[in-house]
Amino acid sequence: MDRRLLVISPVRNEAEHLERVARAMAAQSRPPDRWLIVDDHSTDDTQTLAMRLAQEIPFIAVLRAPEHPPLSDPRDRLASAAAPRTFNFGLQSTGLRNYTHVAKLDGDMELPPGYFERILAEFAADPRLGMAGGLRRELVRDRWRLERVPTEHHVNGALKCYSRECLEAIGGIEERLSWDIIDETTARMRGFRTRSFEDLVAIHHRPWASADGTLRGRARYGASAYIARFPVYWVTARSLKVAASRPAGLSGLAFLYGYAKAALRRTPRVEDEEFRRAVRRELRGRIRARLPLATRAATG
Repeated sequence: MDRRLLVISPVRNEAEHLERVARAMAAQSRPPDRWLIVDDHSTDDTQTLAMRLAQEIPFIAVLRAPEHPPLSDPRDRLASAAAPRTFNFGLQSTGLRNYTHVAKLDGDMELPPGYFERILAEFAADPRLGMAGGLRRELVRDRWRLERVPTEHHVNGALKCYSRECLEAIGGIEERLSWDIIDETTARMRGFRTRSFEDLVAIHHRPWASADGTLRGRARYGASAYIARFPVYWVTARSLKVAASRPAGLSGLAFLYGYAKAALRRTPRVEDEEFRRAVRRELRGRIRARLPLATRAATG
């Protein structure tokens, strides 16, 4: 089967990182068939740089996103779902018909040379694989650290690749906060596997959740958990883990604040009851998998 890969990068003010990302993309052992860079009204030289790179690298195309409705909080574009809106604009402009796989790649993610060759090989080896990606390495407190995620479930939204069948089955990605949790849960509900590969590591040149302020990012994460129907017991336990992140203590409080604020404001959640049950069933399974074998046997 001839696999054709479309990569879409929603970017805003990425002039500091974009050329490094583009050089890594050009060095791929299996480059994308088309890389669409969609500029979301950058106020720096991002669009000019992207246009210059498109003259050098033949598979690059550049678009400018349309004007979005006014943001509810201009300080926090991620919470206002600017990235999925921009991604969807790029996808609608290009269409899925000529591609078998579509990847979303942030403009500050530097990929290893064999990244897409490996990702496409994994899709070829597992017909049920609907969503796949690698992990991020970030500079934290002057040390490079690899993110830790449940690789059998979560695929980071900055490095996410879909099969066309999966993307169509889930109805595309939603233009709201928590889109990258909703899509992978829905994919598993539709019978697809979602997986991250620990040996595929990209360099993230901007610390996680820092685009609009670190504590605002932690609060956004808490609001995402509310929207995606994560239960209070999980949120409480998760806040303890988040609290270990910098700034220590405050990060956990910001996470809880985001969840509570979304609940008090009655922020629209995923209303699908099947989705709610799937989230809780998966959480129970993950907790059970971490229990000692004797405890699992005793709990049936």
